[in-house]
Amino acid sequence: MSDSHLPYDLLGRPLHDLRLSVIDACNFRCGYCMPADRVPEDYGTDASQRLSFDEIETLVRAFVRLGVRKLRLTGGEPLLRKRLPDLVRRLAVIPGLEDIALTTNGVLLAQQAQALHDAGLRRITVSLDALDPEVFAEMSGRRGQVGEVLAGIDAAVAAGFKRLKINAVVQRGVNESQVVPLLERFRGTGHVVRFIEFMDVGDSNDWRLERMVPSSVLRDRIAARWPLHPVQADYRGEVAERYGFDDGGGEVGFVSSVSTPFCGDCHRARVSADGRLFTCLFASAGADLRAVLAQGEDALVAHVAGLWSARGDRYSELRGRPEVRDRRRVEMYLIGG
Repeated sequence: MSDSHLPYDLLGRPLHDLRLSVIDACNFRCGYCMPADRVPEDYGTDASQRLSFDEIETLVRAFVRLGVRKLRLTGGEPLLRKRLPDLVRRLAVIPGLEDIALTTNGVLLAQQAQALHDAGLRRITVSLDALDPEVFAEMSGRRGQVGEVLAGIDAAVAAGFKRLKINAVVQRGVNESQVVPLLERFRGTGHVVRFIEFMDVGDSNDWRLERMVPSSVLRDRIAARWPLHPVQADYRGEVAERYGFDDGGGEVGFVSSVSTPFCGDCHRARVSADGRLFTCLFASAGADLRAVLAQGEDALVAHVAGLWSARGDRYSELRGRPEVRDRRRVEMYLIGG
């Protein structure tokens, strides 16, 4: 499909990024995503329900023909998917796909970082909400130890990954105290810590506005310790506002989907591990692609182009209005945030 025929949605937004969940199981039970009291211990589709590597490769090739240039592999916890480096190797050679990234909680990264780098992965985002061992344990549902995540980050660097993103979801009264320690740990390393506003994704995370710490509050708090200056976005639609430390200590990012919605530039599609397309992080339902996928790449290209052309999602700009306030929303662990 030539550039002139690439699909645009109802708000004139192209399809540029694909976030692909490879598994919906996770070894953590973080309260803002997959709380233990709402999600059973053995949760997750079995292998027969997930897209196979062949199906995933066909799907990604189709999305690249529709304009996707950036692919992010997510979960659940993607490192739980068996033989993940084999999948990365297959995807890394697809013509036109310029960037493959992975989002992980990092616990299994130490064992897999080298194989992933060898397979062609070049960017990793690690979710790390706290450095304090007790706060971290509490936030992960008592499933993880922060030392394992830090070892995974070190292993990624040793394997050749240059500049990791470290994502922290900040909740008032839960891990606000961890903002400065996280920056102290990673300033000067080349890694970029990004603070994410607690979002009302899904219906299980007990979201309340008063538990969200606005990015502006965090930015002012950080700037009082380390003066900051804004940094130009790398590309249109970049979700994080970027700031550099005046002393040359690197960057910090803020993802402000609640206080400063960025729907107007959203060009992301999300596909769940069982092959459903979600055109918004806050969507209530997905379109099952599996039957069309079985018909081959050309059929999938035509089908997804039609779905994207009908897209009008802008939940974050409408948040609180009657037309979106009470509808169900897909859980984050199904589509990887």
